[in-house]
Amino acid sequence: MKTEELKQHAAHIRENIVCMVANANSGHPGGSLSAADILTVLYFEVMDINEENVKGIDRDRFVLSKGHASPLLYATLFEKGLLHEDLNTFRKINSKLQGHPNMNYVDGVDMSTGSLGQGISAAVGMALANKVDGNDHRVYTLLGDGECEEGEVWEAAMAAAHYRLNNLCAIVDFNSLQIDGNIRDVMNPTPIDEKFKAFGWNVINIKGHDYEDIRFAFDEAKKEKEKPTMILAHTIKGKGVSFMENNAAWHGSAPNAEQCAQAVKELEGEGNE
Repeated sequence: MKTEELKQHAAHIRENIVCMVANANSGHPGGSLSAADILTVLYFEVMDINEENVKGIDRDRFVLSKGHASPLLYATLFEKGLLHEDLNTFRKINSKLQGHPNMNYVDGVDMSTGSLGQGISAAVGMALANKVDGNDHRVYTLLGDGECEEGEVWEAAMAAAHYRLNNLCAIVDFNSLQIDGNIRDVMNPTPIDEKFKAFGWNVINIKGHDYEDIRFAFDEAKKEKEKPTMILAHTIKGKGVSFMENNAAWHGSAPNAEQCAQAVKELEGEGNE
């Protein structure tokens, strides 16, 4: 797929993220926007997932370890044509599109997540099960940088290296901000890349909004034969919306109607560049 096509998909995903959160008057836009380029490449170029195989396990799987970024996952599945729910029902009573993704309700949601650290742990189990079953498909998981303050993340990292899960690829959305501010001020988990290396992982640093960088990293992850791979993606929280970028206040705040309209206008311009 041409890079311009991917950018258009990413812009649509970002528009839907903003509109979903605004309509619900609740949700997490900042960290959803920051990883939109990564999931665009993952779902439209890298992963083996489509309408025919989405209900089964004989395909690549993705775990949103930072489950509060559910608008990102729903918007991506919708853009891919795998989700047919009305996105405007997000976080509404009786909606399948809960604030944290639920695998029992939505095809393409491969793990119910929300408690940070549990997603990558489940992904390790999936990758290990694939090894045992002789299933050659890969497992991908997206973590937040603040999530790496959780001890369970490092237990999972240790297990993945121990079992040589080269079929596992974790991406850390390194936007440097969490709900209470800069991650280095709250509970500094850096250097995240060196820590994963010390745990026995193959580590790749990239610019998380550069499509060639993203493609390169996923290609390199597939070439690794002995270790799990961690991609440290340097991103901008709130990417694509000027007043949200690099602003921790938008971690879990919803835009009002006027702000939503401004954001959509900016994103429409980005998608048409």
